[in-house]
Amino acid sequence: MQDDAPPTRVSTLEDVALVAGVSRASVSRVVNGKPGVAAHIVEAVTDAIARTGYVPNRAARSLVTRRSDTVLVVVSGSDTSRAGPWGPGELLADPFFGRVAGGLMSSLRPRDIHPVLMLAVTDDERSRVLSYVREGSADGVLLVSAQAGDPLPQMLTDAGLPVVLFSRPDHPLPLSYVDVNNRAGGALAADHLVARGCRSVGIVTGPLDIPGAEDRLLGFREAMARHGVAYVPSAPGTFSVESGATAMEALLTQHRVDGVFASNDNMAVGAILAAQERGLSVPDDVAVVGFDDSTAALMCRPTLTTVRQPIETMSAEMARLLLERLDAPDQRPSAAIFEPVLVERGSA
Repeated sequence: MQDDAPPTRVSTLEDVALVAGVSRASVSRVVNGKPGVAAHIVEAVTDAIARTGYVPNRAARSLVTRRSDTVLVVVSGSDTSRAGPWGPGELLADPFFGRVAGGLMSSLRPRDIHPVLMLAVTDDERSRVLSYVREGSADGVLLVSAQAGDPLPQMLTDAGLPVVLFSRPDHPLPLSYVDVNNRAGGALAADHLVARGCRSVGIVTGPLDIPGAEDRLLGFREAMARHGVAYVPSAPGTFSVESGATAMEALLTQHRVDGVFASNDNMAVGAILAAQERGLSVPDDVAVVGFDDSTAALMCRPTLTTVRQPIETMSAEMARLLLERLDAPDQRPSAAIFEPVLVERGSA
């Protein structure tokens, strides 16, 4: 038996305008996220949309706005077959990226912007990123670069495409970025180790061609100099647990340190394991401070004293900067620098 009920009528912009008591043009501006609409009009239109059940036609909207309401989240770097700290695959598996993704979604979801994840390791993959945006499949790029010397930031800026980078680029570029005050973070670690009585301290560095790793080293050494320590030995790491253990072995063998700052939490975990394998107590024989405040800081024993960078807040700001650039294409690039905080736990 056929149902003779008439088909449900689809609500239109005109219906929303009638209920809201505003013009169709005002409704269109609110629906398309245009700036400069009075707050009371936005509220009236939002309420009318809920009452009428209006659903924007995304295809029609894209024709009007020339926006896809999609952004690329690109994890890029060098081919993992070559030497380097992290490949994009390793970064995706790290808890760090989960925190970045959560922060991005907190800014994108309220604007109904959809992220598309792409990896860019080879020249072909980097070209594919550029083509994807140029062809209108995405409006801009949120870029997390896994290694120094990554050519993609330069390629995107040379092409004039909207992009925001997580962390300061390794050479000056006209693009927006977010970062933590890495020098201040290194200083926090130094001050804490000195305050607990450490006198022979060392540092496990990240790859020093990455600006953040170099800044953490400089901040740590500068703060130790203010405390009267002229020389701070270092051992290189690659942000992995294994490299942290190897670097800690070198510091304990060559310098008999009683306090160590590792430039990320993974390396700090490796440093703790290396110390414990030697029969040393952490923190009684050697204190260890990390950087990031990742899930690794809570999983190791003792739990890790670390310098927290607000990754979720930083990545939310990263997305906000890109949306701001899309709304105002002529706006100059900007940087957002966040202050770190020391989180004291059991390792130092």
